[in-house]
Amino acid sequence: MTSPPLLAGLRVLDMTQVLSGPFGAQILADLGADVIKLEPPHGDLARNMQPHFIGDDSVYFIALNRNKLSVAVDLKTPAGVELVRRLMARCDVVVENNRPGVLDRLGLKAADIRKENPRLVWCAISGFGQDGPYRDKPAYDMIVQALSGGMSLTGEPGGRPVRAGIPIGDLAAGMYAAIAILAALNRRHVTGQGETIDISMLDCQAAMLTYQAAYFLHSGKGPGRQGSGHDSIPVYRAFTGGDGQDFVICALTEANWLSLCRVLGEPALLSDPRFATARDRYHNRLPLWAHLEEAFKARPAADWVARLAAESVPVAVVNTLDQVVADPQIRHRGMVTELAAPDGRQARVMGNPMKFADAPAAAARFAPRLGEDTADVLRDLLGLSADEIAELERTQAVKPTS
Repeated sequence: MTSPPLLAGLRVLDMTQVLSGPFGAQILADLGADVIKLEPPHGDLARNMQPHFIGDDSVYFIALNRNKLSVAVDLKTPAGVELVRRLMARCDVVVENNRPGVLDRLGLKAADIRKENPRLVWCAISGFGQDGPYRDKPAYDMIVQALSGGMSLTGEPGGRPVRAGIPIGDLAAGMYAAIAILAALNRRHVTGQGETIDISMLDCQAAMLTYQAAYFLHSGKGPGRQGSGHDSIPVYRAFTGGDGQDFVICALTEANWLSLCRVLGEPALLSDPRFATARDRYHNRLPLWAHLEEAFKARPAADWVARLAAESVPVAVVNTLDQVVADPQIRHRGMVTELAAPDGRQARVMGNPMKFADAPAAAARFAPRLGEDTADVLRDLLGLSADEIAELERTQAVKPTS
């Protein structure tokens, strides 16, 4: 008998927009929680994100909101605010990523809502947290990448700082939020009490500095921009084959170094005192890199990858996205997911990376159309009659179901 989803019966009110919060809430939805996406009448801003669309919704939005229901409520109306308060009372988790104080001014303050629903886990995601001198500043992914120091480490040595190719400021905040919510739910299981969680995008990025920040705190010296290499391991970087294709080598151990020298056919490297030990190779990494870069021009990248892999040296080509989505390992693990909506819309997105032996994930549902579940949720969760729902639609407290 198949086990139910891991978070079956957990009800989440997702009041977030764009990326950080929707990504975190989608993690909970992928784990089986019932996630109700609460949107304003014009919808999540991400629904209109350029350049690709399926129907009225952007591919950006579709990639971040599978397995959710959509309820469209106007929080600028008293009836809309009261409706959301009632929804909060029936939910286990609220996730929001408004600027600090926005919901307070609407009368939806976490402390007050939790008095009405003591078991509620409220998670607020913001750029800089609910307190501190930056509390009220606007924040986006690249802002926190810049302020956290992460951008100062990204890019070629001597070059300009570079934003990470994926929005790690937003994504990390979403992941930390999901982790914190699950921890709070575990404590609630023991104590019966909910929690108020404060997730700062900047805090998350600072935490991810890990050993690089520790290097500075220890030595007073920052590691600087990393390029395609590593600030501790000399043969842990990207190289280019003779055909112009890039590949990476992660030769961490002495065995890896010996194998690399065998593949290159250069026993002289082993006797060169500059490269005798890992410490020697680190301090002489610039001439080592120059030598290796020249040597790798002799063969195509795929040839080097095959030869190094045969010697158990960790190695890989630098895949472009077309190669990633066709990669046999990615395909085998189900990491390209096919979404299909009842109205015929279809999309392919990256899938759920969490695999459980005894609780296999159900087929993913297409991201909801704006407000498509409003009437169902108000009827089934709050017990509203058809006439009451019609009156809310007439007064524009909720958007009519499409």
